Amino acid sequence: MRRRVGACITPGMCRSRFICLLAAVCLFAAEAPVMAAAGRKPNVIFVLADDLGYGELGCYGQKKIRTPNLDRLAGEGLRFTQHYSGNAVCAPSRCVLLTGKHPGHAWIRDNKEVQPEGQPPLPAGTVTLARLFKQQGYATAVIGKWGLGPPGSEGDPLKQGFDRFFGYNCQRHAHNYYPAYLWDNDRRVELNNPKIAPNQKLPPDADPKAPASYEPYKGKQYAPDLMAEQALRFVRDNKDKPFFLWLTTTIPHLALQVPDDSLAEYLGKWPDPPYPGGKGYLPHLTPRAAYAAMITRLDRDVGRIMALVAELGLDDDTIVVFTSDNGPTYDGTGGTDSGFFESAGPLRGLKGSLYDGGVRVPMLIRWKGRIATGVCDRVTGFEDWLPTLLDLAGSADAIPKGTDGISFAPTLLGRQQEPRPFLYREFPGYGGQQFVRLGDWKGIRQKLLPAKGGQPRMGIELYNLKDDIGEKNDVSAAHPDVVAAMEQIMREQHTPSELFKFPALDGPPPAR
Repeated sequence: MRRRVGACITPGMCRSRFICLLAAVCLFAAEAPVMAAAGRKPNVIFVLADDLGYGELGCYGQKKIRTPNLDRLAGEGLRFTQHYSGNAVCAPSRCVLLTGKHPGHAWIRDNKEVQPEGQPPLPAGTVTLARLFKQQGYATAVIGKWGLGPPGSEGDPLKQGFDRFFGYNCQRHAHNYYPAYLWDNDRRVELNNPKIAPNQKLPPDADPKAPASYEPYKGKQYAPDLMAEQALRFVRDNKDKPFFLWLTTTIPHLALQVPDDSLAEYLGKWPDPPYPGGKGYLPHLTPRAAYAAMITRLDRDVGRIMALVAELGLDDDTIVVFTSDNGPTYDGTGGTDSGFFESAGPLRGLKGSLYDGGVRVPMLIRWKGRIATGVCDRVTGFEDWLPTLLDLAGSADAIPKGTDGISFAPTLLGRQQEPRPFLYREFPGYGGQQFVRLGDWKGIRQKLLPAKGGQPRMGIELYNLKDDIGEKNDVSAAHPDVVAAMEQIMREQHTPSELFKFPALDGPPPAR
């Protein structure tokens, strides 16, 4: 029988109980292993989509885009309704997942480029999930988009605990699905694709209704296909020992590009005005069909991986996770239409926002015969993956001290578990933002980094997400005790960063 798992703190909880919950963090971090390793340690396949919204899978209510394999994964495992990505954009979200540090403590806190290729690197010796798995005897691979350190730098994936890397090192380079090259470990591999400049418009003399006008934006080797093949090869090559595969697909991040065999399924299904360019990325004749086809192609790749796991007899030995690094792209950018697809479901906000639409993401997990099935309402975040996966692998003693994550392995195994004391996020991008999730309550600050000469807006909006999932009714004036408790958490959970300065939070609060 499928069931609903998890519980929440009620909004009426008094402030003294908040303080007790804060003290409980240390207790949970020091918990004994929830299961002992019995024979082979479980494999972990962790699929991370890129900019996939809360409402873009069939199992989360999507009506237009077909995702049969992911829906089956949900049916065979647990579907989480309140899972939060590490942050509202790519690099800082991935940093939280890999390190178990929330954004107030993490090294990478926003997207930033390093020329000629890459993003600011994770420091040498960073304790990452990959490094910890490797110490437990796992083969480790990241296949897809990296974004946490340029090739050869201290942040190179091969220097952060991964034995194998294939894909894009740089996030900007990943904006083209037909790239001129990809990285194979430390070797740059040239592909049979034309050089496609980013952020183009159709030429003035091109007919926006003619298919031929869009041919220059296609290539011969589709990067997600190449990465899926490498993922399958890694599973085959390591079938006789435990492995950790982090498949960081670029789908459905822009640009809109997909092979014709996938596009054909969605052509003519709905009105689909051409996107001639002008709002970033690349033109496309049928942008809505392209977006849907990209997600269905990702679903197909997940199905191929699941089929291989079953074929190799590894179903009972493999944990499969699927989630997204942040919410869906804002309307109109690069030809996307998040409103048409209801990409964020009932949530407010999109990518770049700390309203839930930017950070509450789909999350599915399956371990056949071992974890509970059904729907889970527990509040969880990307920092929780490091302790949870080590816990499930019988390696709870390897969980580093000082992690912000809390293992939710007990919940996965069907055991009673106290609710998460709080969840904290901050983001210096998109105007500067900060939020605390405390049971059903969510407090959020916006516009903490105003335009030059302006004053940061330090007031906290308060929402009861149980009754107001769309964050429409600010009830802060009616609950000053909850606001005060959140203000305290916001103050205590932020540590200054030299790399990502946040003046409104780094020093004393400005005079009111």
